Amino acid sequence: MMSISAKDVKVLRDMTGAGMMDCKKALVETEGDLESAVDFLRAKGAARAAKRSDKSANEGVIGSYVHFDNRTAVIVEVNCETDFVAKTDDFRQLAKDLALHIASAAPLAVAREDISDEVVERERRVYYEQIKEEGKPENIADKIVEGKLSKFFKENALMAQDFVKNPDQTIEELIVQTSAKTGEKIGVARFVRMKVGEGS
Repeated sequence: MMSISAKDVKVLRDMTGAGMMDCKKALVETEGDLESAVDFLRAKGAARAAKRSDKSANEGVIGSYVHFDNRTAVIVEVNCETDFVAKTDDFRQLAKDLALHIASAAPLAVAREDISDEVVERERRVYYEQIKEEGKPENIADKIVEGKLSKFFKENALMAQDFVKNPDQTIEELIVQTSAKTGEKIGVARFVRMKVGEGS
């Protein structure tokens, strides 16, 4: 078995927030390759978070953010399983980051299935009109529209959006990462984004 230095374990722990033994195991499994070890831990964390998906998350905090110009504000309810985790720095930081992200990225809903059918149908009609205007053949219209809708969901569903502070990571991945760190199921229940001059 290859020897893993305590320094490498600490570096990996700082990068991922995983436990010391998990970090050591990940480094052994990946023969000391830090990047691969991060991926290994992310996969394990995701698996652990998925296993907890049937748990109920009834505790949590309200995260809030008011933009410096006092014209945009967000409140977001983030849930976890226990009051203990709700009080941790990692969880509270997540709630703050989500509020900041929502203020900046203006999602329409938490998940793609939460975006109303009316909104989706309106987008679908617009895309079909665009394709007609562009003179694209009808037999590929459906495929193009589905592609445009996928992009629409990615841009407008909070969970699918790229995190504004780290565009290499989606909001869903950020939540799974925090879930793996805390060992609890975490979810976003709802949010409200207000901007001066924009009615409800």
